Amino acid sequence: MKTVKVLGSGCKRCVAAAEMVQAEADRLGIPVTVEKVTDMAAIAGYGIASTPGIVVDGKVVHAGGLPKPESVTAWLSA
Repeated sequence: MKTVKVLGSGCKRCVAAAEMVQAEADRLGIPVTVEKVTDMAAIAGYGIASTPGIVVDGKVVHAGGLPKPESVTAWLSA
């Protein structure tokens, strides 16, 4: 099972990013745990300057804006 953290304040883009990751995981049949991280100190610990940020299995894969759907597919399939 993959662990995905969506880093952000809880804004619309952050919520949309979390929903995008979950929907793509469901479509691919890949089990994931999606966690929303809103604590700014925790977010800063990942070196994220703009949100939403996405961390897959401990590795930062995206920061700032919504990711492209094909990028989400690649992260989950890796």
